[in-house]
Amino acid sequence: MTQRPLDAGTEPPLGAHLVTPRHGYCHHGIYVGDGKVVHYAGLAGSLRPGPVEEVSITRFAAGYEVSVEPSADPLYGRHAAVRRARARLGEDRYRLLTNNCEHFCTWCLYGESRSEQVLACFIYPRAALRTALCLFTAFLGAASPMRRTGPCVN
Repeated sequence: MTQRPLDAGTEPPLGAHLVTPRHGYCHHGIYVGDGKVVHYAGLAGSLRPGPVEEVSITRFAAGYEVSVEPSADPLYGRHAAVRRARARLGEDRYRLLTNNCEHFCTWCLYGESRSEQVLACFIYPRAALRTALCLFTAFLGAASPMRRTGPCVN
């Protein structure tokens, strides 16, 4: 299954796992309705980790395209996934390798914290190096504008 980009003005399904590309990684969140997304702010906006928060889809996207990650038989239905996401609002225990935004979304939908991006970095050292270099240049502000559309590649 491949990610499906959201059309402008289209509301994602309640409880949808949303993904948006960033410099060197993809950012993840759960759509909770009324144009809002619950996500682990993590390092999405600064060098300091942020808490689980509810923001507008526009703020979540930060100028990038947003796609819906296909969910194959989630353990929790849409309303339960939204309740689970909101139950963690304010949590401030972000850890890049063990408790990031993707771990958060898989926990909301499947009850298990998992990050394919982190796994890919351990399995494919080149992917880890490429991600680290992208993050480093983005944090230094030296990165040229990267593609703001298209699916995330792990």
